[in-house]
Amino acid sequence: MKRPYIVIASALVLVLAFAGGAYYFKTQQTQEIGWLVSAEESALNRSSSPSLGAESAKVQIVEFFDPACEACRMMYPYVKSLIHTNDGKVRLTLRYATFHDGSDYVVKVLEAARMQGQDMYWKALEAILANQQTWATHGRTDPLLVWSFLGGTGLDIPKAKQDMNDPRIAAILKQDATDLAILKINKTPSFFINGKPLNDFSPNGLRIQIKREISAAYHVNESN
Repeated sequence: MKRPYIVIASALVLVLAFAGGAYYFKTQQTQEIGWLVSAEESALNRSSSPSLGAESAKVQIVEFFDPACEACRMMYPYVKSLIHTNDGKVRLTLRYATFHDGSDYVVKVLEAARMQGQDMYWKALEAILANQQTWATHGRTDPLLVWSFLGGTGLDIPKAKQDMNDPRIAAILKQDATDLAILKINKTPSFFINGKPLNDFSPNGLRIQIKREISAAYHVNESN
C-alpha cells in the first residue's frame, strides 16, 4: 500500500475510534445517570417544583432547566406542544440548573411570579424566554433587564421584587443544586421521562420516547 493511502487509512481508523469512543462514553454516561436516578428517585422530582399538565398524568417529564440556556428556550415550545397534544397524559416538572451567570437571579424572579399564581409563573417564563436574546446572549447576561419584559403579563412587579428574597425561594434553589450534584447533571436541558434519561436529544427523540411511555402507561398504540 502506498504511503498516502496508509496515512488516509490510519486517519480514518482514528476518526472511527474517536466516534466509537464518544458514543460509548455518551452511552455509559446516560446509563450512569439512569442508575443514579433509580437509586435517588427523590432527587429527581420535588413537589415544590413548578409543573405544567394534569396531576394525574402517567407520563412525567422532568427537565433540568436554565432560563439563560438557549437550547432550553428552543425546546420549551416543543415540550409545551407535546403536553397539549397529549392532553391529560403528560406532565412537565421544571428543576433549576443555574449554570449561567445571573440565572439564579432570574429563577428568583420566576419563583416570585409563581407566588402570584401558577398561570403567572408560566406567563413570566414565556416572556423571559421570548426575550432571552436581549438579556442573555453570547455569555453576556444582564438579568435585571427581565423586569422590563414582565409589565404586560399582569405581574405585580413591586411585590415580586420583594418576594424574590423569600427564604422559601432560596430553599428551592439550594435543593435543586443539591440534587444536581447527586444526579451528576452537568448540562441543560437534561430531560427524564418517567425517570429514564432522554436517549436521543432532539425534538423527534423526545417525541418518540414520550409516545412509547404513553403507549406503555395507557395501553394504547401510538404511531411515531
